[in-house]
Amino acid sequence: MKYIEKLRNSGLRPTKQRLQICEVLFNSEKTFHFTINELDQKIKKQINDKISLATIYNTVHAFEKKGYLKQIPINSNQTYFDTNISDHHHFYDLKEEKLIDLENADVGPINILKKINGKRIKSVEVLVKLED
Repeated sequence: MKYIEKLRNSGLRPTKQRLQICEVLFNSEKTFHFTINELDQKIKKQINDKISLATIYNTVHAFEKKGYLKQIPINSNQTYFDTNISDHHHFYDLKEEKLIDLENADVGPINILKKINGKRIKSVEVLVKLED
C-alpha cells in the first residue's frame, strides 16, 4: 500500500487506523487545512470506524515532523495543519476560523532587514488575519 512507507519514514507502525488516517489526509485531489478536532470529525464522516484522538494527534505530529504536513500556528492555543507543504501564505478569517491559501504571486516582495548570526532564512510565510 502507498502509505506504508510514509508511516514507516515517520517512525510509525502501519496499523489499520493509521492507514485510515493516511487515506483521509493524502487521498484527496485538493489540499486542505485542518485542526486535530476537524480531522477527527472528517475521519468519522469518511470512515465508519473509531480512531482515538491520541492516535490522530500522534500520527499528524509525526507526519508534520517528517515534512508530510505543514503546521500553521494561529495563536498560542490554536494550530492548523496543511496538506499543502509548499511554501505559501495564508489568510485567516477570524470570524469563520478558516484558513485560505494565499499564493506567493499574491504577495509583494518581503524584505527582512534583521540578520541572526549563524542562521539563514529558510522561508518566509505570511499569515494575514481578516475580520469583518
